[in-house]
Amino acid sequence: MYHEQTYREIARSRRNRIIAAVIAVLLLAALAFATQVASDIGREQGAVTLRESVLDAAKQCCAVEGSYPSMLSHLEQRYGLVVNRNAYDVRYEWLGDNVLPSVVVTLR
Repeated sequence: MYHEQTYREIARSRRNRIIAAVIAVLLLAALAFATQVASDIGREQGAVTLRESVLDAAKQCCAVEGSYPSMLSHLEQRYGLVVNRNAYDVRYEWLGDNVLPSVVVTLR
């Protein structure tokens, strides 16, 4: 049998659809926020890893050649160091032949 909906049933149905839409939008916003946070954490961890890689390559260079390299490009050319210059700024400060260089990696 056919049952006509009353005004109250129509209003309840409309309210339920609006609530469902609001919940869906809130879930999508939460997902977008979580994705952004995860991306930021990944980039920050990448900066830490890059700094450690630069220092490791400098130590390897010192062990092989007897002194720390004066330029970052030396590590890139001879020791296979790869720096993503689009994502990170690397400040490499050479302090002397027998002093570990200062390395600061920041996000762009």
